[in-house]
Order: sequence, then C-alpha cells, then structure tokens
Amino acid sequence: MAEAGVAEAGAAGAAVSALRPRLAALGRRLAAPRGAGGDDTFLAKGSATLDTLKDLCNEGKEHPSTLLQLYTQAVLDITYSEESQLVDEDFPEESSLQKVKELISVLSEPEDLLRECSINEEPINILGAELLECLYWRKGALLYMHCHTAKERSEWLQENIAIFKKCLNDGVHYLMKMLSFRCPLQLNEDVSLQDKDTAKLLSEGIFSDTHLLAMMYSGEMCYWGLRLCREGRQESLETIGCISNSDLGCRSQSVPLDFRETGKNMLMKYVAACEGPLRGRGWNTTTAKEMLCYFVTSHN
Repeated sequence: MAEAGVAEAGAAGAAVSALRPRLAALGRRLAAPRGAGGDDTFLAKGSATLDTLKDLCNEGKEHPSTLLQLYTQAVLDITYSEESQLVDEDFPEESSLQKVKELISVLSEPEDLLRECSINEEPINILGAELLECLYWRKGALLYMHCHTAKERSEWLQENIAIFKKCLNDGVHYLMKMLSFRCPLQLNEDVSLQDKDTAKLLSEGIFSDTHLLAMMYSGEMCYWGLRLCREGRQESLETIGCISNSDLGCRSQSVPLDFRETGKNMLMKYVAACEGPLRGRGWNTTTAKEMLCYFVTSHN
C-alpha cells in the first residue's frame, strides 16, 4: 500500500515537471497578438483552465489523470480560437500550411505528454474516448479545411501536389483514428434499445453528428486524392515530412492510403446512415453519391 502511494506521488511529480514548460508555452499562445478573427469565448475558457492547472501543479496533490485531462481541454480551447482565425482568414496561401502544422503539433502534445511521463496506461484510459476523439477530429478537420481551400489554388496545387497528397493522407488517417476509439454496439438479445434507428447507428459506430461528418470528410478527401493527385509525382510519403512532429502520428501516416477503397467504404457508410436511420433529418447525400459514382467509373 505504501509502495503504491510512493509510485502515485512519483507519477504526479513527473506529470507536473513535464507540464510546466507546456503550460508556459500555452500561456505564450494566449498572450500572442491576434487579428480580428478567432473566438474569445474559447480563449477565456482556455485561460481559466490554464490558471486552474497552474494552481494544481503548485499544490502537487492532484492525480496525474486529472492534470492531463485539464491540459488536454486547455489545448483544445486555445487552439480552437487560432483555428477559427485561420478559417476567418480563408487559410492564407503564404502562411496557412505552416500554421496548420503548428496547430496539429500542439494538438498532439497531450499524447506526447503521456509518453514522456512513462504512464503505463493506454491514452484512452487516462484521457477518455471523448477527449481523444476531439483531438483527432480537430486534427483531421483542420487538414480537411486546409485542403478544401488549397485545391482551388491551381498554381499552388501544381507546385505542391505531393504536399497536398500528404495532407489528405494524414487527414484521413486522423479521422479514421477518431472513429476507432469507441467500439460499435453489438446488437444481441442482451441489448435492448427502444429506438431501432439509434441502435442501428450505434452498431455502425456512429455515436454523434461528428462521427458522421468524419465519414463524409474522409470520403471527400479520398475523392480529392484520387481525382487531383493522379498525375502528381509519386514521392514516397516518408520523404515529404510529417505534418505532425509526433512519432505516433508519423508512424501511422507514412502508410499511403488506398484512396478509392477507403473513400468508397466511408461514403457507403455515410449514405447508408443518412438514407436509413437518419432519413428526413436534413442530411444530404447528393455529393456523396456523386463521389461514389466517380470511385466506380474512374476505376472502370
């Protein structure tokens, strides 16, 4: 019992030591000059969480998991404001890619922190599914929005087609990871749900509107990859460099995706959900069906 207490105190001390420079870095992000865009509400929330974390670190009594969860929430709030500013500015051609890389690196910090603290637990056991889903959704959606804008800049696209393909590849990987944290509900005699439509969605791993959007975004990025990168140079993804500095991110994203099969699978699930359990709820499938048609006809 005493040994467990010592181990826990050691883990808390390691977490505090690893957190301090990161809290200082978040403080600098808060203090940085900003343009007209962004979201002050999320900045205020992030600032308040940061103050709470500093107090808890000074006290040194809080369980590491609580510190790590609060840190993750602060990261999500502060980077959301910066992301909103990028959207408001329409992802400036000369600076947005570097900013996207920077934000993804910050959004990868919570998992980097877990490894640095040598906590022998899976991230989901410390941060929980919801926070991890938020981190990966934000990374994937950020790359989706960047690519959505970049694909309309023909001159940039022609000169940077390999980077564009890498962004698409990474973005889809992040969204697929986001969709993997919760297991689909296994429907059997022991599971009783009055709402059959809800049961069907949960059995497909669709737990929220965000899960459904992740499927659509993944399918759309695969469509861009297949349509726009066909004639591009076929550099190995490892030679282009990682969007995130995180080792975990680099390992998974260096594997090139089969844009056709991945996109087709994601969009088929999206259409099935929208025209099945979610029929009449305002979800549009026209674009998804057009992309599915392209996946089939371009192959033939």
